[in-house]
Amino acid sequence: MTDFKLTPDMLTFSGVFYPKGYMFIMFPLEKDAQQVAESLGQLSDKPEVVQLSPATVLREVGQVDGDSDVDLPSVGTEGATVRKYIQLARQGNSALMVKADSDEEAERVMVEVRKVPFSYGQRYHLLAMEDLE
Repeated sequence: MTDFKLTPDMLTFSGVFYPKGYMFIMFPLEKDAQQVAESLGQLSDKPEVVQLSPATVLREVGQVDGDSDVDLPSVGTEGATVRKYIQLARQGNSALMVKADSDEEAERVMVEVRKVPFSYGQRYHLLAMEDLE
């Protein structure tokens, strides 16, 4: 598992979080996120996995400082999605960001994710986002 580092290629032109080629999944319990990360690390085809604390989600993904509100563009689903991440992080949800370039890789990840309760997830494609269930 690697540490999270926000890079310019994870942002849209307007500066909103949009990590193409990744899945971003939020968990009510940190131990569940950790369990899934460990399970993914056991796979023969180990995907790149980054675990984010609620504070990291707020600061890096949501660009929120403390309890302040975030000023995100109101147009487009990526802004609404980041607002959802902020809401969940403020409730104590942790996140995993997992590299998934193919549908098969995404399904292997979801097999592990579905073993525990998760609150919200998105898969980021080049031009579209996909709800994870």
